[in-house]
Amino acid sequence: MLVQLVLIFYGLPQIIGFRLEPFTAAFLTFGINSGAYTSEIVRGGVQSIDRGQMEAARSLGMTYLQAMWYIILPQAFRRILPPLGNEFIILLKDTALASTVTMQELMRTGQIHVARTGQPFPIYIMVALIYLAMTLPLSLVVRNLERRMGAGDKGI
Repeated sequence: MLVQLVLIFYGLPQIIGFRLEPFTAAFLTFGINSGAYTSEIVRGGVQSIDRGQMEAARSLGMTYLQAMWYIILPQAFRRILPPLGNEFIILLKDTALASTVTMQELMRTGQIHVARTGQPFPIYIMVALIYLAMTLPLSLVVRNLERRMGAGDKGI
């Protein structure tokens, strides 16, 4: 992702003729990168559902879209929930890479304070705690959803 971010921020302006703002470059990079991983997670989840499920739904007279919406996707969602939650947590932590293109985000703010105070340990501990405070609730929500949906059960 770091290479993609640098290519979009520094390389794309040479192609399109104008420089992107750091936020725009970071947003574009994180969107493209995470979109690729997320689409692969969803594709894998849908393909992991037995073909017989679609055949059974179609034999009951459902259209393809109805079968996907009511039969395939609910089953696939149970399977994709854990890796999708992991992808969102990774994306949240990867935002620290935006500091490489002069965007001031949490990690960059910590670096600026370290340069001002000369005390890296307490500042980076605080940055780590803030990242923990942001990722822990997301992790707990995903875990709760997994339990409620029975994701990860051997029978799915």
